[in-house]
Amino acid sequence: MLLRLPTSVSEAQECMAEGAVPIGGATLVWANWQRDGFPEHAMSLRELPEANAIGREALGAAVVLNRIDDRVPQALRLAAATVGTGAVRRTATVGGNIVGSTLRDLLPAALVLDARAVVLEPDSFYETDLAEVLAKSPLLLSLRWRAPIASGFRKLAGEAGDPPPLVAAALHAADGGGTRLRVAVRDGYEVLSESTECTADSEQALDDLRRTAIGALHSTVWEVVRQQVTDLVPRPADG
Repeated sequence: MLLRLPTSVSEAQECMAEGAVPIGGATLVWANWQRDGFPEHAMSLRELPEANAIGREALGAAVVLNRIDDRVPQALRLAAATVGTGAVRRTATVGGNIVGSTLRDLLPAALVLDARAVVLEPDSFYETDLAEVLAKSPLLLSLRWRAPIASGFRKLAGEAGDPPPLVAAALHAADGGGTRLRVAVRDGYEVLSESTECTADSEQALDDLRRTAIGALHSTVWEVVRQQVTDLVPRPADG
């Protein structure tokens, strides 16, 4: 297998046009390749600057999970820190986790950040929403978002054989004033995402969330949602 390491977007597009198979850390495909055979050409984005960004409002798809630090919002940093073992986090990439994995541990955090995906194709690259990424599994170049006011993340203990529930939340400044709360929960293999305006306090936000699919989740999960919301949403000032 010939591994190509493009250093520019145009070079990466040339590799794609020539049929190179995109890989990150290959943690999810290596066993299949050993069984079924390795591709003739593969491509990694680890030398591409746009795919290695780590910042307050951007994260590259080639970034390995153990490099994600406090430059990114807390929800995303904490989510990355809970994925697999230390050995996995030293190899697995952002793009592989969101696009190539069925677990998608980073997805709830990305959803509450209202992240947009920059996608690379052989003849173009463009920004799209995460719904398209999940539906089409394109080559992810990076994630971009507007920095939240605050965010949080919790990983719960899971039942044997099932992926553990994940709860992420973020508070954003809303256009025109006020704030908006976003909450996302991975329940089994399904990820639920809701948002609500915060015009009063955490109890108002929780009442709104109780009327959504998140409000119907198991009481243990709902309690973590409640804790996340009360930690993030400011209480009204005493009158």
